[in-house]
Amino acid sequence: MHFNRSAEIFQNYLAIIDQHLKDVLEGNVDKMFELQEIAARLFIHPTHLSNVIKEYTGHHPCFFYEEKILVVAKDLLSDPRNSIADVARKLTYDPSNFTKWFKVYAGISPSAYRKQLEGQLVA
Repeated sequence: MHFNRSAEIFQNYLAIIDQHLKDVLEGNVDKMFELQEIAARLFIHPTHLSNVIKEYTGHHPCFFYEEKILVVAKDLLSDPRNSIADVARKLTYDPSNFTKWFKVYAGISPSAYRKQLEGQLVA
């Protein structure tokens, strides 16, 4: 069986992101990885990582990283016991930068996202 190296790199990339986000949430690390740090863990050059993932998926590696962070952010925001500032800090963001980041990737602010969730719970 021919093993697809691009698929292997992509799957390992996603696994590293998942583990890293778990470590961030558990407080084991206090900053988000940069692409260079992920590439180093894969023992490949960041440009090669970027090119392989772009060619394999049609998206830049950051697309998948941001997507996974957004899923975690939405999950944390769905618990009303977590303030937006707490969610930001948990994900290593400054609260105002987190709000800007969330709005770019989710298309709505964290507080609007919460109101949307509350509306779904009432309905």
